[in-house]
Amino acid sequence: MAFPRLRRVTDWATISAIATAGGTLVLAAATFASVTSANRAARVAERSLLAGMRPLLMPSRLQDAAQKVGFADGHWLTVEGGRAAAQATPEAVYLAMSLRNVGTGMAVLHGWRFIPRAVIREELRPDVDDFIRLSRDLYLPVGEIGFWQGSFRDPRSAEFGEAAALIEARGPFTVELLYGDFEGGQRTITRFGVHPTEHGDGWLASAGRHTNVDRADPR
Repeated sequence: MAFPRLRRVTDWATISAIATAGGTLVLAAATFASVTSANRAARVAERSLLAGMRPLLMPSRLQDAAQKVGFADGHWLTVEGGRAAAQATPEAVYLAMSLRNVGTGMAVLHGWRFIPRAVIREELRPDVDDFIRLSRDLYLPVGEIGFWQGSFRDPRSAEFGEAAALIEARGPFTVELLYGDFEGGQRTITRFGVHPTEHGDGWLASAGRHTNVDRADPR
């Protein structure tokens, strides 16, 4: 008995659905690659923009002009280029440092931290909450000199006693400055070592470490 030959029927609906799905997959892959590339380009552009407004503080040069630094109580210190100034009275301890902005953007100082010794070895990353906020904004334009100032005014505090004793004994100490760009970002902590000069009553300043607060450190 002979059976009738079956004719092959093409399922165009299925083929169309498969083709559409394949096209959608290709389009999705192309869109993902495009978005990834755009995001990468945006990150590069953002980093370039931030690099163009990034401050970096160092001690000023020894040949830079001296600066007069005034405090709220009418007291004045003179700080020479590349140096710091320190003075203790029964009522207050006055500190200042001559700085230069070697970065590419305006520097705005936020706060400071006093360490009553020379920091030689690496220490834990300081907490920004440990910094004393400045009572006024201090700005350093790009490539220009400026200063930092700070004071202790409570003779009963431990910080006052330690700072006054160090100044009297002509011992080294450390000052950490917290600062950022003019928009308040790119915060950086720079550690400065302050050492007494061999002759006279002056103090030399040097930068020992820069620590990024808002981005990963390069080391």
